[in-house]
Amino acid sequence: MSAALTLLRRDLARLMPGGSGGGVLPLLFFLAVAMLYPFAVGPDAQLLARTGGGVIWVAALLAAILPLEKLVTDDLDAGVFDQLYLRDVSEELAMAVRLLAHWLAFAPLLLLATLPAAALLGLDGETTRTVLLGLLAGTPGLAAVGLAVAALTASMRGGAALAGLMVIPLAVPILIFGAGALARPDPSALLFTAAISLVLVALAPFASAAAIRASRES
Repeated sequence: MSAALTLLRRDLARLMPGGSGGGVLPLLFFLAVAMLYPFAVGPDAQLLARTGGGVIWVAALLAAILPLEKLVTDDLDAGVFDQLYLRDVSEELAMAVRLLAHWLAFAPLLLLATLPAAALLGLDGETTRTVLLGLLAGTPGLAAVGLAVAALTASMRGGAALAGLMVIPLAVPILIFGAGALARPDPSALLFTAAISLVLVALAPFASAAAIRASRES
């Protein structure tokens, strides 16, 4: 437990805004999309209200991709995972902690930023609430997909660009159900979003750990 807490503090220091991981960039990108979209489609309030929730979801997905380059590659190059292995800290534990730190570094701020973004896009209170619940359910899955892909591509040349291309199709089910909850009052779409996230969160540490071990052995 003490090793996990130590790793969590270290990872948060790197990934939070102001740290070396540049955690403020996803937030700025997310807000920039919300501010620019009304200029792109014009002042039609009904159009903005009808499409704004989907735009927030797409912006959240793209914002979650931005930190991937720093998520695993730097520590892999510096031999951090080798040192953890020598100290009997499993890759699965290290990746589970990294997943939690990654989510904490971007998701809570993203949820807070959703409120001014919803105001800019003219979303009503009920739609904003649905978007917030969907992001709360879906962002753990986005973080899990991002971590697994970052670990898989960390040792590859041009891995950062490849990671971005891989995350988008893998995150499509979360996007479909999360944004789909805006089109119907039935809460089943949010439940599907949460279920997909839960499965991804459960699998991501093991997939990421296997990728780290493969990088060490190659």
